[in-house]
Amino acid sequence: MRTIDLAGVPVPVIGQGTWRMGEDPDQRRAEVAALQLGIDEGMTLIDTAEMYGEGGAESVVGEAIRGKREQVFLVSKVYPHNASRTGIPRACEASLQRLGTDYIDLYLLHWRGQYSLEETVEAFERLREAGKIGRWGVSNFDVADLQELASPACATNQVLYNIEERGIEFDLLPWWQQHHLPLMAYCPIAQGGKLLSSETLKQIAQRHEATPAQVSLAWVLRQDGVIAIPKAVTPEHVRLNARAANLVLDEHDLDAIDRVFGAPTRKHPLAMV
Repeated sequence: MRTIDLAGVPVPVIGQGTWRMGEDPDQRRAEVAALQLGIDEGMTLIDTAEMYGEGGAESVVGEAIRGKREQVFLVSKVYPHNASRTGIPRACEASLQRLGTDYIDLYLLHWRGQYSLEETVEAFERLREAGKIGRWGVSNFDVADLQELASPACATNQVLYNIEERGIEFDLLPWWQQHHLPLMAYCPIAQGGKLLSSETLKQIAQRHEATPAQVSLAWVLRQDGVIAIPKAVTPEHVRLNARAANLVLDEHDLDAIDRVFGAPTRKHPLAMV
C-alpha cells in the first residue's frame, strides 16, 4: 500500500478507524478480527480515542494488536476536559493500560476545550520526553486554531472530510498543505447510507469495477498529504477499504462528483461529528 510520512514514520494512506467500537460486547470478537485482518492487509495505522465507547474501543484495539504492536502505528486522542497539565498524564496512562502498550505513536487533542493550548502542549511535551508518546497533534482544529497554536511540533490535524463535507477545501486544507503537513480524514465515506446510494458514485464505481465506498476513499486520497481512516467490521469491507488505495479517479470522475457535490466557494464553520 502507498505510504505517507506521519510524525517521521511512513504510514499507509488508508488506516483503520474505531469510532463506535467497544460499545457492544457481542461485536467485540468481530471488531478485533476486523482490525487484525486490516493489519494483515497493510492498514497498520489504527486510530482510536478514550472517548470511543468510554475506553471500550481502546480495549478492543489492545486485544487486536497483542503480539502485533511493533507492526502498528497507534493513534489515540484525549478528551478536552482531560487536557490539563495533570489530566493529560492520567488520561494517557489509562489509555496505555487499555491499549496494552507502553507508548502511543501519536496522541491528539480531540477538540479544543477549557484549557489553554499552551498548557496542553506543555503536558504533551512532557509525555513525549518521558517516552509515553512519539509525537502529538490535534483534531478538529480550524485555521484560526492552528494559527493560535503556532507550534512546529504539531504532527497532524484530524478533521471531518468526505465528498459531502468539503468545507476544509476552502482554506484549511490549502493552509495545511502549504505547511507540508499530513492531514487525517475521519468519516471519509461519511456515514454511508445517503452518500453511498448516490447514482453518480454508483456509475463511477461501475466504470472502475469498484464500490461507491472505494470511490469515496479514492476521492479523499486524491489530495496530497491526506490519510483516510475508515472503520470496517466485516472482512469484506476491510479488504475493500485496503484495495481502495490503488483506485485512481480520472478527470471525468472528479468533474462528475463536482457537479453533484460542489467544492466550497466561501468559508464554512468547521464540520464535526
